[in-house]
Amino acid sequence: MNKYFFSLQVTLAILITLPTFAAETLDIPSLSETERPATNAELLTQQQVTPENQPVEQPEAESIPSDDADISIEAIGEKDNLPESTPTYIIEKEEIQKQGATSLADILKRMPGFAINDVGPGADIHTGTYYRGASINQSVFLINGRPINNNVNTYHGGTDLNSIPVEAIERVELYSGTASALYGSSAFGGVVNIITKEGYEQPQLTGSLEFGSLSLNNQQVSYSGSSGAVKYNFSFERFFSDNRYRVPVGAANRDAQGFLSNADTATSTYFGSIALDLDQKNSLNLDITKLSSRRGLIYFGFPLQRDRLDHDGLNVGLSWKTRLGNGDNSNLTTSIGYNQDYFSTYGPTGAFYRTGVLDTQQLTARVDHEWKLTQNNKLRWGLDLKNTDLNGDVLSTNPSRIVNNETENRSLLNTALFAVNTWNISENFLVDLGLRQSFDGQFGNYFNPSVGLRYAVTPKVAVRGSWAGGQRNPGLDQLYVYDTVHGWEPNPDLEPENGSSWTAGIDVNFSDSLIGQFTYFGSSIGDRLGVIAGRWENIGLVDTNGLEAALQFKIASNWSTFLNYTYTDAQIKSGLEKGLQLGLIPYSVLQTGIGYQNAGWQANLYVTYNSGARRAFFTNPGDRSTDFAPSFLNLDFSGRIPITNTLGLTVYLENLLGEQYERVNRIYSPGFTFRLGLNATL
Repeated sequence: MNKYFFSLQVTLAILITLPTFAAETLDIPSLSETERPATNAELLTQQQVTPENQPVEQPEAESIPSDDADISIEAIGEKDNLPESTPTYIIEKEEIQKQGATSLADILKRMPGFAINDVGPGADIHTGTYYRGASINQSVFLINGRPINNNVNTYHGGTDLNSIPVEAIERVELYSGTASALYGSSAFGGVVNIITKEGYEQPQLTGSLEFGSLSLNNQQVSYSGSSGAVKYNFSFERFFSDNRYRVPVGAANRDAQGFLSNADTATSTYFGSIALDLDQKNSLNLDITKLSSRRGLIYFGFPLQRDRLDHDGLNVGLSWKTRLGNGDNSNLTTSIGYNQDYFSTYGPTGAFYRTGVLDTQQLTARVDHEWKLTQNNKLRWGLDLKNTDLNGDVLSTNPSRIVNNETENRSLLNTALFAVNTWNISENFLVDLGLRQSFDGQFGNYFNPSVGLRYAVTPKVAVRGSWAGGQRNPGLDQLYVYDTVHGWEPNPDLEPENGSSWTAGIDVNFSDSLIGQFTYFGSSIGDRLGVIAGRWENIGLVDTNGLEAALQFKIASNWSTFLNYTYTDAQIKSGLEKGLQLGLIPYSVLQTGIGYQNAGWQANLYVTYNSGARRAFFTNPGDRSTDFAPSFLNLDFSGRIPITNTLGLTVYLENLLGEQYERVNRIYSPGFTFRLGLNATL
């Protein structure tokens, strides 16, 4: 509790000393900007009335968006019509470009609620990605509303945040609350929806080329446009860094010369989409993503680890959208998808060799109907189908593990019915009621309800809250496949993780230029999965409570600022570690920045504060599992210098303070690094 008050004091102090900071990183939607089919209330309006920006007369008073280009950027993709009580954060492509993000993890790390250890030079997949204290497999990741999670849950098979080219991303949206009824009962943390670009009216070729520290080179290219009723976008990205730099004594994977070893990463990603408007009521959309990733692994263990991880992925989705009646009162979306992930971990351990392959193929289908029943009532309901096939193949030449060499072939069908009904009790008060009924071939039938509400206290203040029940099932690998790399045994008797998550918050327009969104979040997850004595087990209960603060402050038309703060108390409530913070999750993460742009010139300064996380496992001899990594403060700069109207020089200076801080679990940053590049639009 003392750490909580200290973190809150730090946050308030920074808010006081940084009065000119505001946000362009987050597009926090006002109530007037959120589609509200059952009310004409204009709440939390961001629009400024000036001689050059007069409000346009509308035939109806629904959803009048701000025309402030520095706060709201027109989106190519289609925004999801979510339950109104759902708190939503959005980051647009323009801000993604400013930050110089090279992966989805790079994008998410500056959004509220996230603690991402697996990002930046020398990062390792074992260190984790956490959203509101929930692991990456306890949140739902979507591409254009279609799941990209697989049914593999070990460290080497989690959702790969490098799986989509940054150049193909239009925006990223974060949901929670009753959105879990729509997209999956495992969304204890929330839902991350990646919206991809569809195409521009005129054909456009964009590209960038970067080189920098640690042998980094990164190339991105995208071609998009339209022809008649067809819109298209094709993107490619290639990234490489050797991540070889000096690290202090005691660091993970420190070789005899004092350098970080086996931390290199190389990815190639391809994306393509085609959208076809068949007529005024029907459209088809096809998107395909292909990933090839090669990297070394760091286990924070000793002696030096030399295992490698290959990941090849393919994701294909086809959707058909149709209006069933006149206007927008009844819209039906039908989609089918195919997802394959091939993970191969291999490497020598002394005189022996080991390899483990997890190959999953998923077929998905979804029917999603939005139906405005009355002026004050909207129903969104549908059906989800998912079939998963897993091939697990493990081999070790170690005599003590040969008995575990095996090939497993498993299949699982999951079906779910979902519905969310929104009632506008009055012009300023609405309630969402959601349910999700699942039918699982492994774990039978289970029901997960949800509820949310939103009330506009005044035209500038709204309160909201939500509660959702959840269940996350063990992966087929945890149930049946021996992990020969870690030496972990599967357990076919595992129980699902069960519990609930909740939020309570307030959205405030302090002024036309200052917007605040404040959220209390929590979750309670029982039968949490973990490893005990080399075997997957249900290890007990974890309760999480936290606070989020997201602020936007607009100084002037050419300035953009933001401040996000997250406090997370994820406490273990049972077992040997009862009372401890869940490993690898920091109590406090703060991200803030200020940027200026004019006539193609850009300058952006970003500050990161991390309170340090519990080392938890694979500790260095002499360390204790209760030890915390020290806190750190990081300063980054990004800029653009226009050369011509279509060509610019980009500069990214990371860790300006040059401190070689411990990111997590004896994995250290390299200190100061740089990237220089060119970007062009033709």
